[in-house]
Amino acid sequence: MDTSRKLTVSELTELIRRALEGGFPQVVVEGELSNYRPSSTGHLYFTLKDSSASIQAIMFKNRSKALAFEPKDGMLLKVRGSLSVYAQRGTYSIVVEEMERAGEGDILATLEERKRRLAAEGLFAQERKRPIPRFPETVAVISSPTGAALRDILNILKRRARGIRVVILPAPVQGAEAAPAIARRIEQANQWRVADVLIVGRGGGSLEDLLPFSEEVVVRAVASSQIPVVSAVGHEIDWALSDYAADLRAPTPSAAAELVSCNREETLQTVRALGGELLSSIKGRIERVRLLARPFSADDLEYRFRSILQPRLMRFDEARDAVIENMEERTMGLRRRLDVARTSLEAASPFAILERGYSVVSVQRDGAAGPVVRRARDVKSGDRLIIRPMEGFITAVAEKAAATGT
Repeated sequence: MDTSRKLTVSELTELIRRALEGGFPQVVVEGELSNYRPSSTGHLYFTLKDSSASIQAIMFKNRSKALAFEPKDGMLLKVRGSLSVYAQRGTYSIVVEEMERAGEGDILATLEERKRRLAAEGLFAQERKRPIPRFPETVAVISSPTGAALRDILNILKRRARGIRVVILPAPVQGAEAAPAIARRIEQANQWRVADVLIVGRGGGSLEDLLPFSEEVVVRAVASSQIPVVSAVGHEIDWALSDYAADLRAPTPSAAAELVSCNREETLQTVRALGGELLSSIKGRIERVRLLARPFSADDLEYRFRSILQPRLMRFDEARDAVIENMEERTMGLRRRLDVARTSLEAASPFAILERGYSVVSVQRDGAAGPVVRRARDVKSGDRLIIRPMEGFITAVAEKAAATGT
């Protein structure tokens, strides 16, 4: 290549495209699925990564229809495709033609192992979870102070419950420093009792972006919090181990704000309306009782009560006696039927028949007793027979089987 010639960006990109696409017309790559983003058009966008590198990938709709499984972040995949350069962004990616599972990715396997271990300790047990206050006075939010999640939470709390005081405990939500910082904020909130409920979370992201909320230090801090915790990590399809340890899991940060903030004005109006209805109902009932009680004296009421009660007591005694008599008759009838049934059952018992000298004969099949012989034509000459009297068994060989007495 002539290094003295000046190239435009488009020319350089075209040279790179030719080198990559021409040099790698077909590649097979194994890596861990990350940042999986299916589009509304049916195309699949994702990243393949290992411990030290990553590459963008796309699988178009006509190929993704043939997938026999649903890709999820953390899966270990083997893909076949070709390299493609996207000139407008100056990036390259794999255009995937075929995709198959190659196992479980390192991140997902680590999370599953950690989940099993922490669950065995009882950190996710339902009996540990506490109810979320219906009308909290103060809500503490542990999240990034510049993230969209915090803005959504503040907007919803302002709209639904203006009287709630909000305490923001800023913490990074991504990177190596995030997990210790989040755990420290949870501990500080409990130490200072800054709120009635905690919202811990962030907006959506890839599996790697959400990892701080699955770190053991964060999960243990959430589980040991004396203040009820609402976990609000990512979007509805995302998950983190803090979801299992929290007292309540919200699908999004916005949903978390709605869960901890009942609309107080609406609730107050409802209470006032119900109070008015209750008061009107009580007044109406009192007035009706007064009208009904006005014609009656205490003696008259007692007489009326006894005249109503006495016949019913007599009918009750008669009904009780009739029930007892009927039950005795039915019991005697059932006992007689039981005796008859027991006698019939004993007469039909195969053991009773065998005791009279009869035996059961069956044809031996594959070293075991086969079907029971009911007719001579069920046996062939040379068949091995198993004869079962009352006790033990006898083996024999059929010399002749005839349908008549010849």
